[in-house]
Amino acid sequence: MTEELEEYILRHIDAEPEHLRRLDRDTHVRLLYPRMCSGHLQGRLLKMLVRMINPQHVLELGTYSGYATQCLAEGLLRDEAHIDTIEIDDELEDFIRQHLSQSPVASRITLHIGDAVEILSSLNRQFDLIYIDANKRDYITYYNLAMAHLVPGGFIIADNTLWDGKVVDPASHDPQTRGIRAFNDQVASDPRVEKVILPLRDGLTLIRKVATLS
Repeated sequence: MTEELEEYILRHIDAEPEHLRRLDRDTHVRLLYPRMCSGHLQGRLLKMLVRMINPQHVLELGTYSGYATQCLAEGLLRDEAHIDTIEIDDELEDFIRQHLSQSPVASRITLHIGDAVEILSSLNRQFDLIYIDANKRDYITYYNLAMAHLVPGGFIIADNTLWDGKVVDPASHDPQTRGIRAFNDQVASDPRVEKVILPLRDGLTLIRKVATLS
């Protein structure tokens, strides 16, 4: 996508809320790897997908700066709907909480710092929607974890599944690329799910866990 076309798209979709604009800027100024921030276009898509799915319990694996977290929370329609988000890097906690304190959707979000496996066993609940945006080399682990905690008919959204085009580059053998390739292959061959990859930014895979197998 050209820069000109991207600017055209951004002018013709819902505006980026001011608190998210501040968060995006602060992410780029203060954090390493700011490209990991979902940004305006993907953020509006995540909100729309949540509106369409209308979940009650949402799980996010990999909070980073909390931009996607807040977009997911914006989309919640049910009064009791809530997001649990898990971030393993405790050095990000102060940054995340600072921006959550300024967010109109903060009451819908619970931040957990630590290992996802340990935290999920303590939560003891199933989820209607799970968003995966954590360490790419461990995507299969996160996928299996997500499937075990996803209700039948529930959705997984996985980010970065085209990995800057490296998934089709035979010269790319780094652990992150291998992790994404393995994840994509497993999802493609999994009869328990319906799946589609959207070529948005770095690739976004929508996965639906079928209620029953025919």
